[in-house]
Amino acid sequence: MKRVFSGIKPTGHLTLGNYLGAMRRWAAVDQHQADALFCVVDLHALTVDHDPARVRRLSRQTATLLLAAGLDPDLCTVFVQSHVDEHTRLSYVLECVATDGEMRRMIQYKEKAAREQARGGSVRLSLLTYPALMAADILAYGSEEVPVGDDQTQHVELTRDLAVRFNQRYGQTFVVPRATHPGVAARVMNLQEPTSKMGKSDDVGPGVVYLLDEPDVVRKKVMRAVTDSGREVVYDREERPGLANLLEILAACTGGEPEELSRAYTSYGDLKKDTAEAVVEVLRPLRERHRELCADPSYVDGVLRAGAERARGMARPVVDAAYRAIGLLPPVVEPALNAAR
Repeated sequence: MKRVFSGIKPTGHLTLGNYLGAMRRWAAVDQHQADALFCVVDLHALTVDHDPARVRRLSRQTATLLLAAGLDPDLCTVFVQSHVDEHTRLSYVLECVATDGEMRRMIQYKEKAAREQARGGSVRLSLLTYPALMAADILAYGSEEVPVGDDQTQHVELTRDLAVRFNQRYGQTFVVPRATHPGVAARVMNLQEPTSKMGKSDDVGPGVVYLLDEPDVVRKKVMRAVTDSGREVVYDREERPGLANLLEILAACTGGEPEELSRAYTSYGDLKKDTAEAVVEVLRPLRERHRELCADPSYVDGVLRAGAERARGMARPVVDAAYRAIGLLPPVVEPALNAAR
């Protein structure tokens, strides 16, 4: 089976965009068709100012929601990034292969650095170098496919470049991965700013539907979604981004096609009402399962412990090989231990 890796940052409460754009596909498709690893990438959450207690809390909530969304530890590996040392071991090696220019060309770094500079501040060095850590996340497992949203494609391309460069300079070590993209609703937009992504980190307002929002809260947010001028319900992402976002959300929840669904509506109100109910129903089983898992914390602990052990077993041989290839002296092993091995 092909190997698939994907991760999610615990920088905020997970949203409808996270679920429709990634998590649902992971549960419905990837874990059944691949040797799949799904990781809470908590080290990436340290690249910006953060509250340590909140990162820990969100890391656990994220892991619990992944399981609630349908990830089955008997079918896939679910773990926390910081529980597997091979990620940081390999990250430094890849920093030694990457160039300063490559890192500074990353769009997310440029955007966040520009925002901080405008405020008179500066960003952490880890924000510049974290694409090397992301590359390590992927390459340590011999991943062949990386399901990502459009905003992460650049990072996967960098990962490919680093893998090829390392292999050419130091010998064949890494599998060169490729990015894969889900179809409709791959990028759910903010309900109040439909030209911006529905992000878990940057917005706490009415434009973001969180997976643990109560049904009435979900309905209120969708009913208050920004639409566009005009009265006709048409699907046009460029000219009518508000309507397009609602139609894509409805399509993702019901299995329809946005353009076809648009023909069934003559008013914005009816579209919003049906979209709100569709979102509530899609999230209902996830919320119920999350409640059950929260009542049994030892189960989640066991899944994460077993997942880290399994991930460590996959990653260590790859990282050890990379250390040897780049010229690092292997550790000296006691003769008795060496004989036992």
